[in-house]
This record gives sequence, structure tokens and C-alpha cells, in this order.
Amino acid sequence: MRIITFGTFDVFHVGHVNILERAKAQGDYLIVGVSSDALNFSKKGRNPIYSEHDRMQILGALKCVDEVFVEESLELKEQYILENKADMLVMGDDWEGKFDHFRSVCQVVYMTRTPSISTTATIEIVKSLP
Repeated sequence: MRIITFGTFDVFHVGHVNILERAKAQGDYLIVGVSSDALNFSKKGRNPIYSEHDRMQILGALKCVDEVFVEESLELKEQYILENKADMLVMGDDWEGKFDHFRSVCQVVYMTRTPSISTTATIEIVKSLP
């Protein structure tokens, strides 16, 4: 079974590892769409700390990840699912219900996020340090 997931994966942390390993356990091939720098800016109003190239290199080095590509647009998610012949879309439960409309092209699973860890919170902590 081919699994696909999407994310920014900036300031990589154990929560990212946990969801990627759990996503991979749902099938035998894990494809990860990494938000482009431009897409990240449009979503969050800031550039990521690490470039899309660096984030893709980090993800590609993980043994649980089989393939990585740049996600250029949120509106192309269905196209990415179909192009990659994904059987299942896995997302964190902070997106619960937001991707249910893709159930016509693949299974959709929302996984519990690792508690007390967030890239945004980590960045805010680091920015507040003297």
C-alpha cells in the first residue's frame, strides 16, 4: 500500500519522526510532499528556517521515507495523490476533517500528534532567548 503525507517539516523534531514512522507502518511505501518555501510563506506568513532543499534532504535520509517531492500548492493535493498512486493519505489530527473530501480517491487517516511538541512553539522559544 502506498501512503502519502504532506507537511512543512521545518526544524525537524521527534514529532515528525513519530508521525512518519507511524504513516509508513500503514503500508510499504511512504511518499512525503514537502511544502515549498513559497507555499510555506503563503500559509504561515514567514519563510521556513530551513530551505525546501534542506528539508527534502533531511526527509530523504530517513529510512521510513521512500520518496520526497515539493508540494507547490495546497490546491494540487488531489493531483499529487493521483500522480503518486497513493492508497492512503495520512495527516496529523490537527487537520481532522479537512481532507475528508479526498476519500473518493484514497483512504484518509488522521493520526494523533506527539503531545507537547510543535515547530512553531520551538521557533518562538528560540526567538525569545537572549
